[in-house]
Amino acid sequence: MTQDIFTKLMPDRGIAEPVYQQLMKRIVALIAAGEISGQDSLPSERLLAEKLSLSRTTVRRCYTELRAQNLLSSQGRAGFTVNDVPNLQPKLGRLKGFTEEMKELGLTPSTRILERTVVTDRTIASVVGRPSHAQFLRLVRVRCGDDVPLSREVAWYDLTSAPQIADWDVTGSIYDYLKTVCNVRLGRAEQTIEAVMSSAEESAVFGFEQSSPCLLFKRKTYTASGQIVEYVEGTFRGDAYTYHIDLGVS
Repeated sequence: MTQDIFTKLMPDRGIAEPVYQQLMKRIVALIAAGEISGQDSLPSERLLAEKLSLSRTTVRRCYTELRAQNLLSSQGRAGFTVNDVPNLQPKLGRLKGFTEEMKELGLTPSTRILERTVVTDRTIASVVGRPSHAQFLRLVRVRCGDDVPLSREVAWYDLTSAPQIADWDVTGSIYDYLKTVCNVRLGRAEQTIEAVMSSAEESAVFGFEQSSPCLLFKRKTYTASGQIVEYVEGTFRGDAYTYHIDLGVS
């Protein structure tokens, strides 16, 4: 590690944010910027504490948190190794959920639920063509592949079309659940992709020190009868995703 990197990791003792959190954010930002890449080594707790004039307890807490996020691996006395952020190249072209996509890419999917509520929402009701008093299951989730946070997703499910969704345990594929439990046959889906900068909530999920480029997917999923049963807004980290589309030639 060069002295310049140590300078970039130096925390600001003049602000209220805990030093270990500042150090975490700086390391994650350097990884996101490519200044520290996959399989690069970070110094031992003792060396980093000495270079930054910190206690080993502070550095240990930082490294422990980053290991819990699967961003670092311990190499014993040699320090820590940066884990690779996945370079994902999924194909677009058919409706599939996050769980199926991760399995196709050879990753183990997992989900952390941030919010699960039954709500009425005039804006969403208008989007899906329901009365303003219609109820929806609203889910806010962090979607992970091999324990790396890849997407923060907000989804609304129309309980008028499929009331059983209110009892869904949020495991497995929602599309399988709609078919097998709710007896809902899906017809088609519309999806848009936008380039956006991460919000404060998304930056926190992805470990970004500052707002960074992401991909925003908005999807409406229709039943065979033409009713929108699902509306999803999912923000995917831009440093992990490259989407692949096959184009025909006329």
